[in-house]
Amino acid sequence: MSGAGEHPFAAAVKPLVDAMGGEIVGPDEASGDDVVLSWEGEEVLAVRLPHLSDSLDHLLVDLERRHGKPLKDLDRKTKQSVVRILETRGAFTVRHGVETVATALGVSRFTVYNYLNRENGSK
Repeated sequence: MSGAGEHPFAAAVKPLVDAMGGEIVGPDEASGDDVVLSWEGEEVLAVRLPHLSDSLDHLLVDLERRHGKPLKDLDRKTKQSVVRILETRGAFTVRHGVETVATALGVSRFTVYNYLNRENGSK
């Protein structure tokens, strides 16, 4: 669903769908848990939501894109900020979330727990 004939609504929601790791499909291709979106009474597109197991990977890719470099290359303060963002977004409720984030940041699990404890201790 892209190209010169793309509906303006599709262009408007694409950054959001990309950020959450979803996929835009035609409304006629919608199935199961896909969310069909309409504009002025016309079904324009459907959003295929990512599987929960893929969500953390999408969050990490989005954060790398925002920072413009691999998360391993960020300074300590920025890594702490990334951990806070990921905690807010529920990353550590996913099985192996701490391990996955630690690997992405190039730090130990212990360091991620320290970042989390530091943040929770300051609240």
